[in-house]
Amino acid sequence: MKKTWFGEWFNSPYYHILYQKRDYREASIFIDHLISKLGFNQKHQLMDLACGKGRHSIYLNQKGFNVVGLDLSEQNIKSAKAYENQRLKFHIHDMREVFKENEFDYVLNLFTSFGYFEHDSDNLKCIKAMASALKPGGRIILDFLNPHVVINQLVPEEVKVIKDIEFHITKNYANGFIHKDIKFNDNDEQYAYHEKVKAITEQEFLTYFSTAGLNVEACYGNYELEPYQINESDRMIFIAKKETD
Repeated sequence: MKKTWFGEWFNSPYYHILYQKRDYREASIFIDHLISKLGFNQKHQLMDLACGKGRHSIYLNQKGFNVVGLDLSEQNIKSAKAYENQRLKFHIHDMREVFKENEFDYVLNLFTSFGYFEHDSDNLKCIKAMASALKPGGRIILDFLNPHVVINQLVPEEVKVIKDIEFHITKNYANGFIHKDIKFNDNDEQYAYHEKVKAITEQEFLTYFSTAGLNVEACYGNYELEPYQINESDRMIFIAKKETD
């Protein structure tokens, strides 16, 4: 496969150092809200797509659910597999491809694990692959940043010191993408990585879902599942249902 920024960066140990302080409590509260709002039950089959090291998958499994976690990063899956059991499995997988058809009651794509691709056709391919994985009546839960708020609040430059590594981070918005450059020195070695996420709007997502034959039931604006407000909400959290035949 041609090298991509996400293939290199997500497989790097420095990615996990930089983002080690992500809020696991907030993630757990979000999952609890979803379970309550959508009525998950322990017979449901759940896919955690672009699962990273599996924090959401592991928490859902601890709550008693059947979960399959999928991620492109070999290192992420290697780490997550330490938590596998009969009701929790992890696999290396490209989200643009169908994993299994008509298999899952819920497909979760959380924490802005979307919009990484150069071409819009690949984003649509991802949504179609998710739809194919759903049973009739199943739902996609897609949690994405709110591009309007992120762009308006963009901090151009910052420095973070973590584990004695000084990360120099610059951000900008250009050509429809939110860019982040990360540069640092470790053991007298210079490193540079890049993140790039398409600033996908609510309307663009609605078009993706409609094209894939999905009906959007709700769009929430935060992890408490309050209504989405275009100029105020931190997130866009879509609930999209695959219609029954």
